[in-house]
Amino acid sequence: MMADGAEGGASTLRLRFQDCLHPRPAPSGVDVLCKLQHFAIVSYAFDPARFAGVMPGRFRLDTVSIDGQERALVSVVPFIDVDFTSAVFPFPKFRMGQTNYRIYIVDNETGERCVWFLGTTLDSWTRIVPHRLWNLPWYGGRVRFDCAQAADGRYLRYRMDTVAQWAPASLSLVGEAGPVERLPGFADVETGLVYLTHPLRGFYHRRDGRLGTYHVWHGRLQVAPARLEQARFGLLDRLGLVTPEEQQHPHSVLVEPVNEFTIYLPPKVLA
Repeated sequence: MMADGAEGGASTLRLRFQDCLHPRPAPSGVDVLCKLQHFAIVSYAFDPARFAGVMPGRFRLDTVSIDGQERALVSVVPFIDVDFTSAVFPFPKFRMGQTNYRIYIVDNETGERCVWFLGTTLDSWTRIVPHRLWNLPWYGGRVRFDCAQAADGRYLRYRMDTVAQWAPASLSLVGEAGPVERLPGFADVETGLVYLTHPLRGFYHRRDGRLGTYHVWHGRLQVAPARLEQARFGLLDRLGLVTPEEQQHPHSVLVEPVNEFTIYLPPKVLA
């Protein structure tokens, strides 16, 4: 893996939101609109060798340099889907807890910064549709949130627990005052925020082993910093990416009380 900007490493780049923000593409068909409440991005830097050989050669890890060492980044992203519904037609609205697991990558064919989805835990029977129809790596779990916020939106308490076979998890954090001031491995804070919060396309191995992709749209996320109190993510430990002890020392923790995503479906299957 290269660490310079020309080869995809993010350490020397300066990414700007003005270059990647664009109007929402008009939804159609089975596209989905949802608000994400108690949205958090808990990221860890890890040795790229721990993920060697997993992705097709079309992709490479989007690495950064931290304390002179090349590191890849993986994020755990828990939230509550609020008003999950059709973006086009009148449709019932659903509410469910969810946690996504994603690694930051570059698509060598397009040069686009994307994420590699390890999978998702979803607390709803509706997961059966994407799980079976589209072979998405979505798995069941009982997700519970216990959160309290100050008048300014800062999290006084944020707790998430997931009881699941595929990816059991627990998380406790508290919000910090002020803006995000430092993101290790990036030339400046805005570069790090673009990298961590604004990948709009994801790739993954379907449950049948084929390569799948889908994309989303959202505006600029207004994330704030938070401090980790405790974390245990069974999937990261089982895959050998981040040990339980390392999970207590994240690269960064970002939170936002609520935002809105459009998800463009169905996912595509790639050769």
